Amino acid sequence: MLEESLRAAKAAHHQLAAAAAAERNHLLLAMERLLGDCQDQILAANQGDLMEAQQCGLDAPRLARLALSPAKLEGLAEGLRTVRQLPDPLGQGRRWTLPNGLILEQVRVPLGVIGLIYESRPGVTVEAVSLALKSGNSILLRGGREAQRSNEALAELWLRALDDAGLPRAAVQLLTDPDRNLARQMMHLRGLDLLIPRGGPSLIRTVVEEATVPVVETGVGNCHLYIDAHADISMALAILLDGKVGNPSVCNALETVLIHRDVLEAVLPAAAELLGAYGVVWHGDDSVQAWVEDAVPATEDDWNEEYLGLHMAARVVDSLDDALEHIARYGSGHSESIVTNDYTVGQRFLAAVDAAVVYWNASTRFSDGHQFGFGAEVGISTQKLHARGPMGLDALTTMKTLALGSGQTRDI
Repeated sequence: MLEESLRAAKAAHHQLAAAAAAERNHLLLAMERLLGDCQDQILAANQGDLMEAQQCGLDAPRLARLALSPAKLEGLAEGLRTVRQLPDPLGQGRRWTLPNGLILEQVRVPLGVIGLIYESRPGVTVEAVSLALKSGNSILLRGGREAQRSNEALAELWLRALDDAGLPRAAVQLLTDPDRNLARQMMHLRGLDLLIPRGGPSLIRTVVEEATVPVVETGVGNCHLYIDAHADISMALAILLDGKVGNPSVCNALETVLIHRDVLEAVLPAAAELLGAYGVVWHGDDSVQAWVEDAVPATEDDWNEEYLGLHMAARVVDSLDDALEHIARYGSGHSESIVTNDYTVGQRFLAAVDAAVVYWNASTRFSDGHQFGFGAEVGISTQKLHARGPMGLDALTTMKTLALGSGQTRDI
């Protein structure tokens, strides 16, 4: 069955790749309209998922990711508008001529068929698919059981949009077979051009370790904020609040704050009061525990933890080098930030930290395809090949070289 889906998806991809940009944009416009017209049906399906998930004891962060609302649907529609208005990535490239007259042209082409295994987030069924289709790819979707009704409702709208645009339905396939082994079969589906996991650490680790098809590692975000000795304290507190409380259940939320000892007295009492109003639990070293009432001792696991909730690991450091060493040891390669007014320190942090996105005097919460102007993202890559950071249209393409000759042959 999966092989049949792949064959149909490949055939659909070739039609999509050959379609004019206007046709692919019309498809996104049709989906945007359907999101508005069918809002009640989508929310009813989502409510069914939420009720069942609550009965099954789904944790709060995943419930938050599962929930849809009129505002979230409008956000998805806005993302579709942005993607539709972006330049067509296909055919973009460069051209040059060799001394022998051979003309070489590198152009962007679709990857082909993309597989996506994802948990809890029905919005991905809109965001990831919009990017895949705009860039000429077909997509096979394996959503989590907890979002089954929501995903089915949204996938059905994509089929209607494909019909409206005169493009093949097999370009979007939601795999609904309840067999738990289906996800593992996708990991070994020969001919699948790219597999992207979006979910918790366990899912991502399983896919990365087991897959025999090309994989992009995404999403685990143990993100740090380093408050330097030369930080603007009010700015640091605002960034800390946004990073931890703005939306604690997402991968770009802050999980650890590192505070230079010289500003400890200025930062910690104010930070404890600020975050305490939201119920944040501090996991700190000895210095943090001395200043933050009710802070619990930080363990080795806390430094590695992606809490996805109202918990904050905190450590006092004596230098930028200490902060860099901590981030290098415990960071997940997602997003890291420094607050400092010292130009030399800021530049060194930007250069030294090995992460997909590195910030200076800004919140890690900007690591997001929407915020980057991509309209959406298929995931946030924490690896270095072939994409890194929020993945937009270009990340779903590859390069093909065209060689235009006039009889050239190689002499040696």
